[in-house]
Parts: sequence; C-alpha cells; structure tokens
Amino acid sequence: MTILAAALARWRQWRPSLRVETLALIASVFFSVACNGSFWEASLAGRALSQPATWLFAAGLFTAVTSIHFILLCLLLNRWTAKPLLGLIIVVTAFATYYMGTFTVFLDPSMLRNVLRTDTKEAGELLNPGMLPSLLVLAVLPLLVLWRIRLRLDSFWRALLIRLLTVFVAVLLVAGALLAVFQDVAPLMRNNKEIRYLITPANYLYSLVRVISADASTAGRPRLQIGLDATRAESWRQREKPALVVIVVGETARTANWGLSGYARQTTPELARLGVINFSQVTSCGTNTEVSVPCLFSVYGRRNYDEGKIRGSESLLNVLARADFRVIWRDNQSGCKGVCEGVEEDKLGNSKVPEWCDGDRCLDEILLHGLDQVLADSKGSLVLVLHQLGNHGPAYFKRYPPAFRKYEPTCDSADLAKCSQEAIVNTYDNALLYTDHMLAQTIAFLTKQDRKYHTAMIYLSDHGESLGENGLYLHGVPYSIAPKVQTEVPMVMWFSPGFAKSFSLDTDCLRQRSSLPASHDNLFHSVLGLLDVRTSVYDSEMDLSATCRHQ
Repeated sequence: MTILAAALARWRQWRPSLRVETLALIASVFFSVACNGSFWEASLAGRALSQPATWLFAAGLFTAVTSIHFILLCLLLNRWTAKPLLGLIIVVTAFATYYMGTFTVFLDPSMLRNVLRTDTKEAGELLNPGMLPSLLVLAVLPLLVLWRIRLRLDSFWRALLIRLLTVFVAVLLVAGALLAVFQDVAPLMRNNKEIRYLITPANYLYSLVRVISADASTAGRPRLQIGLDATRAESWRQREKPALVVIVVGETARTANWGLSGYARQTTPELARLGVINFSQVTSCGTNTEVSVPCLFSVYGRRNYDEGKIRGSESLLNVLARADFRVIWRDNQSGCKGVCEGVEEDKLGNSKVPEWCDGDRCLDEILLHGLDQVLADSKGSLVLVLHQLGNHGPAYFKRYPPAFRKYEPTCDSADLAKCSQEAIVNTYDNALLYTDHMLAQTIAFLTKQDRKYHTAMIYLSDHGESLGENGLYLHGVPYSIAPKVQTEVPMVMWFSPGFAKSFSLDTDCLRQRSSLPASHDNLFHSVLGLLDVRTSVYDSEMDLSATCRHQ
C-alpha cells in the first residue's frame, strides 16, 4: 500500500507545463508508434528487417508521417481547443486503430461516409468486450496523461511566431525525409495508392474534409431530374393487368457462397427448386452500401462513376414514378441512401412484430409483412423495393432464426476475433439460407397475386464480404484493390408466366444470357426495358433482357 500511495502522490504532483506545439509533437509521435500498425505492416511488407536499407526507409517514413501529423495538429489546435479537440482525436483514433487492425479497414472517403451514415444499431453491433484492452492502451491512458498536462500560455505574437517556425521546420522535415527515401516511397505510393488511407489519424481527418465538402456542395440543391420524357410504351394499352415488380436489394451476399452459382454447399435450396434465373458473373459498383446502393439505381453506374453526379441526380425510382408506377421503398436497414427521395418510404427496422422482431432488430421477412394491405390500397402498377438487412456483419448470427442454424459450429458473437474461420463461414452461410427462404417467400407472395397482377422479382446484393481470407474481414476495401469476394455478388430474376407472356419475354433466352458477365450497371436499364418504359435515358445495350424480348 505504501508503494501504491507513493505512486498516487507522485501522479497527483505530476503536472507538466507544455506548449501546444510540444503537446502536438508528443501526440504525433504517439500516433506514429502506437496507431499505425496497419500502415507499417503494409509499407514494410517484403522488406528484410536485417537490412540497413529497411531501417533507413522506415526512419524516413516515420519522420514524414510524424511531421505530417504534427502539421495537421498545429492547424487544428490552439490554447483553447488543444485539450478537448486532441482528446476527441485520441478517442476516434483509438477506435479507428482497433477496427483497421482487426478488419483491415481503409478509411477512405467512401468508407468514412459509410461510417457516418451507420445507424446506432449497426454501431452497437460493432462494439464488443474484445476491444477494451486496445481502447485502454490507445485512449484511456493517453487521456489520463492529457488531463494532467497544463498548457503554457505565451503572448499572441510569440505564440504565432513559434507556431509558424515549428510548422516550417516540420514541412522541411517532410520534404527532406521523403527525398531521402524517394526511390522506395515513389513506387510504393504509385503502386499502392490506397496505402495512404492507413495513415492514422490523417486518413480519417482528410476523408472527413472530403465528405463534408462534397455534402456541402450539394446541400440545398434539388436533384437533377432525369427521364423527364419517361412514359409507358403503346403495348401497355393492350395489357389486361397491371404489373407488380419487387426489387430486393440484398446486403453483403457474395457469389462465392451462393449455392446457385456453384458453391460447394447448397445455400439456396428453395430458389433452386423454384427454377429462378441466376446470374453467376455479376460485379458490384462498390464495396460498401453508401457507394453501391446509390450507384445501383443510378443512370451513371460504375462505368461512368461520378459520386457527385450520382448523389446529385434522380434515381431509377423517380423515372418509374414519372412513368406512372407507384413506387415504394421498404427498408429493414439504415435507409435508402437518397435513392428513394421523392417516392414513398416505409422504415420497418423498428417494427413491433414479435414474429419477426426482437425489440432491437427485425428479420428480413418483416419486409413482406403487411404487403396485402399495401396492394389493397394500390391501383395500377406497382414497384416495391425491399432493402434487406441480409448478411450484414459482423453479427451474422443475428440475421436468421434458429430454424436456419444448419451449419455448425457457429460464431455467436460480433467479435470475430474470438471465432474460427470455419465458424464464421458457417454462420454466414446460415444467414444466406435465410435470405434464400425470404426470397422464396417473396416469390410465393407474388404467385398469389397472379389473378390481379403480372408479377416479377429481381434480387441483387449491394456488395460482397470477406470472411477471413488473407486476413480480411467484412467489406469496404477500396475498389481498385478489393478482393473479388467483395465485388462479385449474386443476382436472381423470377417472372410469372403471365408477366413473361405479357411483356414478350423469352425466359429461356434470358437464362442463357445469365451465364455471361453482368454488373450493377445493368439494373437501371434492365428494369426500364422489362417494364416497357420509353425514355431517352434508356440504353438497350445495358439491358440484360433486350435481346430476349420480342415485340
């Protein structure tokens, strides 16, 4: 007790007085040493630690990274904001470091946008006891030290002079360090551009500025209208029934584990019995929901990708509404990401239906709940978009009811580090079994509407998922270096006989087409083509069914 009491007494007396610049330098060194493991691992990969050249390269990078962080902190901190703002940066950096190290996350602007749009339920699932040791070292202890530090106050002009001189020296250090190792740094950054999004906290600070500036540039602006000439073709005058089309937007389903696409396990047994048309070579527009969902319903797509244009213009749903379809977005996740602006939206994730909901989350069959009433209140043709929770990780075990726990052992925790890869894959596959069931139930519902409607269903996942391959988990890796399991996704189509006949669709022809490559870019034009909508924004070459419809 005497030793502990003496230590506490010394701790109470320890109140160092530091300038803001000194505090910023200490924080920068701490970030470089303790919070950039992913960056150092990627930068030094393939280099022998026994070689002096490796140590010179590491020293140059360390100097540059530390100096860059010092400059950033000097731009952000002053005598009034230093402690609270630095405290916030320390906490955020601690969380970022944990997730980057655990799941190999790259905090580029698209991923940061995805993080900022994550709802509280998704965020809650990412919190687990396994992160406490990391947060203790990277957040709690530094905050205790920061709390004890007193800031030395200088006159304004003296403080300004010191700040300018230290920043100038830091700039020289960045330039000198990079020049010293330029021959090694240049090819590293040229061939691995995404590596810069591992430099923490510079990565998320830069990405945050990019996201805020992009949002500010479009704030208050009306979306660019597209398809103003959209109208139904003359063939609609001859149809005895309206159309009912369901577009199911899946979440985190990957082709590699999709039974219909050749996976060793039959994770899609119900769909296989229904004889759906399965597209086996489909690529996504992005590797996270914030990118993929807006792009999926956009006329621009991945081939003409422009984030500003995609977010600033209307979607496929607006064009369909303009062509006199009632369009409803039903959501069991974190929203439509702007896609459904201007059409009806039903958020069902907080529903109080005990059969499907536990008070926190709802299973995806909630998306079918109450559809009979929706149809009873509708006149004319209807397009329903069902946005699944699907296989959203890391809590895969929460995405299906007990009856679908077929593959065991399972990972019944959101802390994937506690589970074997076998258990993670088993749990993921069980969630796919439930998606298969939900889609089969959707088809069963549509079949019952055959007397009143010509019905069809399209299912397409937003992006894939990594399940531990090469140390990667979840998704969101920058598209240019993303593994195929994050960009190759399942797509399925089903048409009632009445729909196929009314819209002159040769399903055998489309089934043959389904083995050829396709992408998210095809959805916009394929839906317009299948529904016989005439508009100048329609591109028949991007319509998967164009050559299989006979007018």
